[in-house]
Amino acid sequence: MPLRWYTNVIETTDTARLAAFWRDALDWQIVHDTRDEVVVIPRWAEELLPKLSFEQVPPGLVFVRVDHEKRTKNRLHMDLAPHTGDDREAEIARLEALGATRIDVGQGPDVSWTVLADIDGNEFCVLSSRER
Repeated sequence: MPLRWYTNVIETTDTARLAAFWRDALDWQIVHDTRDEVVVIPRWAEELLPKLSFEQVPPGLVFVRVDHEKRTKNRLHMDLAPHTGDDREAEIARLEALGATRIDVGQGPDVSWTVLADIDGNEFCVLSSRER
C-alpha cells in the first residue's frame, strides 16, 4: 500500500497570518487553529473524504509556530498553475495584493513561470496556464 502525502509543514513566527495568506491564495479553509498550529485544507476535501481511500485524501498545509525568522532560500517550494481558462497575470496580481512579492532566484528572463515569495519570504512559483 502506498504512503499518503499527508501534509506540508511550514514554519512561521505568525501562524494565523501566514495561514490566512495561503487560505486566501488557494481558496482553501482553516480546519484547525491554535496559537502554535493552523491547518488549511482544500474546501472540497471534507465533502469527498467519505468517498476517498486513505491514500487518495489530498494533503493539507500545516503552519507551525517557531521563534526564528526564515533565513535562507527554500529547498522545497510549491508550484501553482492557473487553468488555461484563467488569466495568469490577474492571478499573480491577486497574489501580490494578498502580500506576495516577485523575487529573483536566478531564474532568468525567458522562463515560463514567475517566482514569488509569500508574506514570510517562502518562495513559490506560478507556472504557465495548464489544462490539467
